[in-house]
Amino acid sequence: MTSIYEVFRDAVRAEEPVALATVIEGPDAGAKMLVRPDQPTLGSLNDADLDRVVERDALGMLDAGISEVRHYGQHGEARQMDLSVFVECHARRPHMVIFGAVDFTRALASQAKLLGYRVTVCDAREVFATRRRFPMADEVVVDWPNRLLDRIGDDLGPRDAVCVLTHDHKFDVPAIVGALPTRVGYLGAMGSRTTHQKRSERLREAGVTDEELARVAAPIGLDIGGRTPEETAVSIVAEIIAARTARKAPRLSQGKGRIH
Repeated sequence: MTSIYEVFRDAVRAEEPVALATVIEGPDAGAKMLVRPDQPTLGSLNDADLDRVVERDALGMLDAGISEVRHYGQHGEARQMDLSVFVECHARRPHMVIFGAVDFTRALASQAKLLGYRVTVCDAREVFATRRRFPMADEVVVDWPNRLLDRIGDDLGPRDAVCVLTHDHKFDVPAIVGALPTRVGYLGAMGSRTTHQKRSERLREAGVTDEELARVAAPIGLDIGGRTPEETAVSIVAEIIAARTARKAPRLSQGKGRIH
């Protein structure tokens, strides 16, 4: 029979999300439970109510990509200190999907890899979307944005990002329309304020509401004076970090005037 440790090891090696909950203080210290999304839970902390609460919390921690010690009552009651449970989470790497095969894409893909993202570059033009042009990317896809998002959209979550680095309405509109229904944590689009104003008109014609438009960070990035592709890439990943940590930062999308 396969042990919890073996299942945990195999999931970590396969980069599948998994959480191992262990009672470290209190009754039944050492009891373990393995939690995986959409799969049966293995093991038990020796109380059905405690198992249910810890499983719920572990799934939320996997979604956020955090590990920590949590305290409960003996039956999973909140705000009690009868026992301590260490939940060790191994979430999949966050995913960044970049649309547009341009110099800015190459710079952003490199920055994203530095931060530990799994990077997908997508462009419908086969001559531009090549492995030779983007060797740092984990995946280079030659396809239309909406078709790619139809395939992967359900897997995108709060730790993931979609960056639209093209001004061509044949690509940016379907990319944004396809990303909006997902749970992706960051959605940004490149272009000047005038470009985004025209893009917003086309998006509204496509049925996008003002509330949905508010999710789009455009112009993309923080207002740090970036001009080159490399500087712009830094401003984009900085905006993603600020958004994820709920920090106030000078975002271009919230300013006025020229962006450079």
